[in-house]
Amino acid sequence: MLSEGQRRRERGADVVAGFVESYGRPRTEAMLNGLQVIPRKVIDYRGTRQEEMDLDAVLRRRPEVALVDELAHTNLPGSGPHAKRWQDVLDILAAGIDVVTTVNIQHLESLADEVGQMTGTLVRERVPDSVVRKANQIELIDSSPEQLRRRMLHGNIYPEDKVPEALTHFFRTDNLIALRELALRFVAGESDEQLPGPLQGHQPQVLWETTERVMVAVTAAKGTDVVLRRAARIAFRYDAELEVVHVDVGDTGLSGDSQSIDRMRELTTDLGARWHDIRQDDPARAIVSFARHHEITQIMIGTVHRGGWHMAVGGPILRRVIEEAGAAGIDVLIITHRGPAPAEALDSSAADES
Repeated sequence: MLSEGQRRRERGADVVAGFVESYGRPRTEAMLNGLQVIPRKVIDYRGTRQEEMDLDAVLRRRPEVALVDELAHTNLPGSGPHAKRWQDVLDILAAGIDVVTTVNIQHLESLADEVGQMTGTLVRERVPDSVVRKANQIELIDSSPEQLRRRMLHGNIYPEDKVPEALTHFFRTDNLIALRELALRFVAGESDEQLPGPLQGHQPQVLWETTERVMVAVTAAKGTDVVLRRAARIAFRYDAELEVVHVDVGDTGLSGDSQSIDRMRELTTDLGARWHDIRQDDPARAIVSFARHHEITQIMIGTVHRGGWHMAVGGPILRRVIEEAGAAGIDVLIITHRGPAPAEALDSSAADES
């Protein structure tokens, strides 16, 4: 981020450091030379003085480019109008200011469950995928696990007293390999591979085999958020938009269902997908009819079940979806719920260099 800021400054752009967290690393601090640093907002929080980005100061300064570190950061209460730094960044962009920012792969909403399964660590600070995909350019800062662990041993990442614990927990080689693979897959999925021009303009009514259209059926059942995130990851790898379908059969009568559905709608927005409510007493018919009407190529269904209709493997609803979708040439993917997410939490700065 700082290298890009310096490159743009040298080419004549008006660049400021809106918020840069160096963690006391001399090499990082040296890269701020020549850049105007916007003073931080100092607030009293639980008897201590803390610093946050001063959003108003950045907006008043109105540079061409603002460097804003740690996109997933949670702002302290009372420090500004938003709870999350990514919301601050959206305000800066809305003011016509370009932003160069940083985010670790484990903080992406759609990857939260996969990271938890891989590392045994729950990352609480998350950025909606839709925010990251607004970027005009995404650059992967790649480092091999061996190189990263060497940097840590040399004191280039954490203070000496924190190194042993870090190397034996989050920064284990197997964790770093898994996170690196996630990052590579995510960036590869961002490549904008379109059909050649002649094909795009030829027979638009034909569903080209190179184009996937994906939907996922969701309910208010516990664990459906896991299914939705996994469906979003799969759709993203296909470079396909995700349609999220909720069939309301009108007979669940379960307390908390309304709140659960509201949370699912919010998660759908965060993942950059589209939400559809369907009122229908026959869930299987509703799912397949939607798929046919929207030329869906893949229907994804989770095995979690609760309430008025079930999606258990071997259940009548799922059997009918598979049979009717198969007759229409639509694939059905069953997504299993792998169990609860781990309880251990990871601080936003714990894997700054991963």
